[in-house]
Amino acid sequence: MPTIRDAAVAGRFYPGVASELRTMVQGYLDEIETAEGPVPKALIAPHAGYIYSGQIAASAYARLKPAQSRITRVILLGPCHRVPIQGLALSGADAFRTPLGDVSVDKPAAAAIIGMPQVSVFDPAHELEHSLEVHLPFLQEILDTISLVPLVVGEVKPESVAEVLEALWGGPETLIVVSSDLSHYLDYDRAREIDRETCRAIENLDPAGIAREGACGRVPVGGLLRLAEQYEMKVETLDLRNSGDTAGPRDKVVGYGSWVFLEKAPQAKAATTWHNVVINDGPIEAAFVSLVPPNALGSDPSEEEFGASEEEFGAVTRMLLKNHGNTLVLLAWASIDHGLKHGEPLRVELHDHLPALRETGACFVTLKCNGQLRGCIGSSQANRALVVDVVDNAFRAAFKDPRFPALKTPERDGLDLSVSVLSPQTPISFSDEDDLLAQLYPGVDGLVIQDGKRRALFLPSVWSQLPQPAGFLERLKVKAGLKRDHWSDTMRAWRFVAEEISDDELA
Repeated sequence: MPTIRDAAVAGRFYPGVASELRTMVQGYLDEIETAEGPVPKALIAPHAGYIYSGQIAASAYARLKPAQSRITRVILLGPCHRVPIQGLALSGADAFRTPLGDVSVDKPAAAAIIGMPQVSVFDPAHELEHSLEVHLPFLQEILDTISLVPLVVGEVKPESVAEVLEALWGGPETLIVVSSDLSHYLDYDRAREIDRETCRAIENLDPAGIAREGACGRVPVGGLLRLAEQYEMKVETLDLRNSGDTAGPRDKVVGYGSWVFLEKAPQAKAATTWHNVVINDGPIEAAFVSLVPPNALGSDPSEEEFGASEEEFGAVTRMLLKNHGNTLVLLAWASIDHGLKHGEPLRVELHDHLPALRETGACFVTLKCNGQLRGCIGSSQANRALVVDVVDNAFRAAFKDPRFPALKTPERDGLDLSVSVLSPQTPISFSDEDDLLAQLYPGVDGLVIQDGKRRALFLPSVWSQLPQPAGFLERLKVKAGLKRDHWSDTMRAWRFVAEEISDDELA
């Protein structure tokens, strides 16, 4: 039987009833009006009762919305309040439970750090600890499906925390959350003074600038700051307040803040190596290079081929696929082959690819066997380099599509693969369902619908199976988990276009 770490502070720090909890969390997220910006790699957020710090935490979590399906693993660190410990304590549980359900513990990731001298499994540190637990409902609401690496941090050097974070850093699928409140039980003006000093230290990536009374989570925060400095990350302060600003008196307050950390944008490589697209995987490399002659990769690296306006998207992307479609399809196959051998997607070195493929882009990778769907995974919004998106989605389409078992080697040669590159989404304004149906362009529009947390997407290629707008929309509702005849005033919709290339088009 799986072991569960039950909720310890449900009903005290946050509502213990699922419907009330979901309403509260969504209410905080909906209040955030300026959640635009790149998706962070890491964030710092508070861990007090929601009535005191929920709004501040929501300002950071709202930035994750564009990556709700991309982020699948969360490294969650917080200070110990109940049981003094040395080092970092992992939980031996299989899952953490909240009123919203269970969050599984990422056992392979935990196994990767358990050999470090500063890490041990120590469940007493987790049993009553709230610094991790209060973040779970936000993560459960904002992200689709995640696994968790829960770490309670005790007496240890920030450098030791940084070592653990570096081992777990991962790619765009991994988010790091550090839990910390700021000053405790000072008067309002003194608290604001100390919290501003802590904020400056965080913005300057300076762990030594955080006083002992400046943050209860100063140790895990310090570990993140060490690594952020090493990786030249950018920090944004989103909110800085205290309980006197939210729901408490001003004679004894607790400080709260939220920050997001953004990874450094990749640097372009010298133009002399445009044609050296490298996949370090033995036979795959040879096959790939032989099928992609230098002139197939284009001649002018200064062209912003993927940076056109939405009106020009179709023409620009058709040119992109004409020049570089072979590269994308073969990289997708290489990632699947790498997954069959190693159980993980191919690693992409951005500097080995042309600027056109390093531009931010969104794609879907579709696999079929004898004309029947065998896997389809993608990104509805552009939030990373197109070449990275293709490699990751190809692996996920083959091994992570929940509708199908993971691909096995004997199936590989019977598959057909296609890559669809998506335009930005444009909201559709409509008064009712008939109005929405009248605005759709069969065979052209990709469509996204959403009502509450129910959301689904159809690529334009689905029109070949569902040529009538009414049937197209009905099936999309079902995909979203809604009834065929569902309609409400809160229904929202977006359209997009997509250009596709398949492996049978390889030159």
